[in-house]
Amino acid sequence: MMRTADVNRSTLETRVVVQLNLDGEGRGNFATGVAFLDHMLDQIARHGLMDIRIEAQGDLHIDAHHTVEDIGITLGQAFARALGNKAGVRRYGHAYIPLDEALSRVVVDLSGRPGLTFNVDFTRDKIGEFDVELVREFFQGFVNHAAMTIHVDNLRGSNSHHQAETLFKALGRALRMACELDPRLDAAAMPSTKGSL
Repeated sequence: MMRTADVNRSTLETRVVVQLNLDGEGRGNFATGVAFLDHMLDQIARHGLMDIRIEAQGDLHIDAHHTVEDIGITLGQAFARALGNKAGVRRYGHAYIPLDEALSRVVVDLSGRPGLTFNVDFTRDKIGEFDVELVREFFQGFVNHAAMTIHVDNLRGSNSHHQAETLFKALGRALRMACELDPRLDAAAMPSTKGSL
């Protein structure tokens, strides 16, 4: 069973192309025009052991908001498509990731219900030219279109780059766990008492 997806999203503000292989080797290829986001997306691919390619053109002459949000939306759509009906998956995933003084936790439920709880107090407003408030916009777009519940908590940290990087590494690890096929579960079985997700 190939758990892959190709998704194209075009609006008057952005054009985003995503290719996703949930059972990849951690290869990332990113050209979004937002260098810091490319670095963060690479954390998802590498630590999630997923192959992800994203190309985006957006209205960066205004700011990065539309581009970052639409990448989250399109990547979420790709996850929803690649997971299909979610039969046989573990469903839940979690990860604690440290980076020097920073520590973050991400918990994922492939519930079919979009929901984001985001508890992060960045110590600076910008990382280079990147507005840190866009991290939440990425996560919000992602959960809305992947139909997942995700809890994001930065437990400590004084360096905003470290804070953000632990979030994306933890997201990759938590998604890897949740999306994995459970060897103890029948391939056609749903990990839900409802019989569907």
